[in-house]
Amino acid sequence: AMKAMKSVKSISKTGLADAVAMATELKKSDIMKVLTCLAEVVAKEVKKTGKVTLPGMCMIKTRLKPATKAGKREMFGKVCFVKAK
Repeated sequence: AMKAMKSVKSISKTGLADAVAMATELKKSDIMKVLTCLAEVVAKEVKKTGKVTLPGMCMIKTRLKPATKAGKREMFGKVCFVKAK
């Protein structure tokens, strides 16, 4: 069974830039430019193809979730009116 994930704070952009700058001996400002550019390229590719792979790290995919229909739904024993999304 899957355990509930604890709310772990993810590394910030500046934190990531600091870590990479320390490891590569490059300027932090240069790393920030690279991260910004990478984010733009990844966003553009995901929009275009629906999938991007960062080798050795992760794959980012878009998923299609069906729309929720409007109507009455029972939640926690109460009947609620649900808007279409």
